[in-house]
Amino acid sequence: MTSHNARKSNGDYRQLPIRHLPFYLLSVGLALLVWQMGVQWIADAPRRFLLPMPGEVLARFIELATNGTLVQHAGVTLLEMGLGLLTGTTLAVLLGYGVAHSKLLAYLLEPVIVTSQAVPIVALAPLLTVWFGPKLASKVVVCALIVFFPILVNVVAGLKGIDPRLRDLFRMLEAPWHKVLLNLEIPAALPAFLAGLRVSGTLAGMGAVVGEFVASTQGLGYLVKQGQNLYDLPMMFVAIITLMVIALTVYGLLTLVERRARRWNVQDMTTADGEEPA
Repeated sequence: MTSHNARKSNGDYRQLPIRHLPFYLLSVGLALLVWQMGVQWIADAPRRFLLPMPGEVLARFIELATNGTLVQHAGVTLLEMGLGLLTGTTLAVLLGYGVAHSKLLAYLLEPVIVTSQAVPIVALAPLLTVWFGPKLASKVVVCALIVFFPILVNVVAGLKGIDPRLRDLFRMLEAPWHKVLLNLEIPAALPAFLAGLRVSGTLAGMGAVVGEFVASTQGLGYLVKQGQNLYDLPMMFVAIITLMVIALTVYGLLTLVERRARRWNVQDMTTADGEEPA
């Protein structure tokens, strides 16, 4: 029979993010209230124009969305985020697998990886722009670098956390390496990998905007920079809020994928404990 803990875990992973929608709406409402109170507080100050009212930002959002400007720039940033996340994830998984299985490779790469993370991406972005040019490639590289480390660490931790007795079992059965990979290593490392991917998915937006700040003619970072140059504060707010919405959407989608994967793991463990399928 299924244990109480397994039943409870299955119930937890069946919860949908939509159940938390009232709390999300409440937090947005509180943020708008604080924003409006801040506008009222500095209403008589000489630098009142530095904080636009929510209504002004909404009007600017409708204007930019209607003429297609916001969609165009947001699409460029999304493309940079997607390609950067794909590139960084692929490299992190491949190197993480190698580091987890080879001490020599771990000793060789660990100093390089750690020191690369010690340098702020803001300092590297201008150099990468010189190397790869001011177009799409440099932004993808910046995104890949910023998402690389969290995924690498989680992949290595997931692979090294596998019970040695399970590895011994597969070794006794003389299972080929691809069977070990598919039936042991991927299921065991999947939760840690997805947790790292969830974090990296939100960081990808930051990498894209940093690259756009250095040199670009498109993207949400370019809109922020243009708003700064023109003192168009509502446009800056529109670009920043759009980036926040994109990051929250990516985070929510990856969280849903992670929950589905963990639910699959719970059901798989339950079956292994002897539960008869319904």
